[in-house]
Amino acid sequence: MSNPQNTKMQGVPLKAKLLLAAHSFAADRARRPDMTINRRLMNLFDPKAPPSPSKPHHGVLSTDTSIDSSRNLWFRLFNPFATTIASSLPVIIYYHGGGFAFMGPDSRNYDDFCRRLATQIPAIIISVNYRLSPEHKYPSHYDDGFDAVKFIDDGKLSDLPTNADLNRCFLAGDSAGGNLAHHVAVRCGEQENQLQKVKIVGLIAVQPFFGGEERTPAELRILNTPVLSLDRTDWLWKAFLPEGSDRNHEAANVFGPNGKDISGIKFPSTVLFVGGFDLLQDWQRKYYEGLKESGKEVKLVEYPDAFHGFFMLTNSSNFRSFVSEVSSFVQSKSAEIETSSPTET
Repeated sequence: MSNPQNTKMQGVPLKAKLLLAAHSFAADRARRPDMTINRRLMNLFDPKAPPSPSKPHHGVLSTDTSIDSSRNLWFRLFNPFATTIASSLPVIIYYHGGGFAFMGPDSRNYDDFCRRLATQIPAIIISVNYRLSPEHKYPSHYDDGFDAVKFIDDGKLSDLPTNADLNRCFLAGDSAGGNLAHHVAVRCGEQENQLQKVKIVGLIAVQPFFGGEERTPAELRILNTPVLSLDRTDWLWKAFLPEGSDRNHEAANVFGPNGKDISGIKFPSTVLFVGGFDLLQDWQRKYYEGLKESGKEVKLVEYPDAFHGFFMLTNSSNFRSFVSEVSSFVQSKSAEIETSSPTET
């Protein structure tokens, strides 16, 4: 058995440490033994940011669009103001993390994160608000994720900037959102004939939330990590998966004994980010190997000193490297599309 390892957050500012500790405290206290969540308590630790539809905030205009109010399905669109009259921009459909149970596009951290992505890539970011567990279980989140893509494809988004290039669409997400992005990509591949305008050309998987019944070496070795703990992940899977399911369900263990064979499905090129202090790292590497064995194109990017959610520290060197990698990936996929497009005569 691997020796336990305490995570030392060297180089992390005190303010960031306190915010991470507060969020972890709230998530643990809000989770109840009866598999419900104290939303009132959690909301105290999840400050919201309003959209900025008319005046740029940090160089970005943002608007909220409702898809289906009956299930609170909506998204926030981030448009980098400095590029609104520039050449066409790729579109990134983003799914936030939070263990399928917490956060939203209007959470202050995600609002700031998506603004930075919009300006630094640059790209149009569409951050989706999907239903949360345990109030809503699998497959609600995946249904919402795919329906957001369909909404855009159907031309119902009146606020879509004129320079948004739907031929260069990317699915992206962190943690549970990375899991969601994978499953939406599979659905898009299976139902490719349903998408007429949206062309999914890439998947950006940031420390995706995968799991299984076995305990991996990292899960047994890494203790006292910010944001995630083994107890917390077990609770979140139980809250999300169908009643009576275990963590070998295809939603969690995507290439496990109950996983879906995607070798014959059109699946986008993928860039996968893994942190050395993330207790989910072994599952993420299994995902990398599973994609390769399925004949899919995937690039693995590892940050040895990164914990789960490292990208929220937007002043860190890892964040700057992360944005550079994402930008390079988006640009490379865009270049491939331009090269493969037929020449107009």
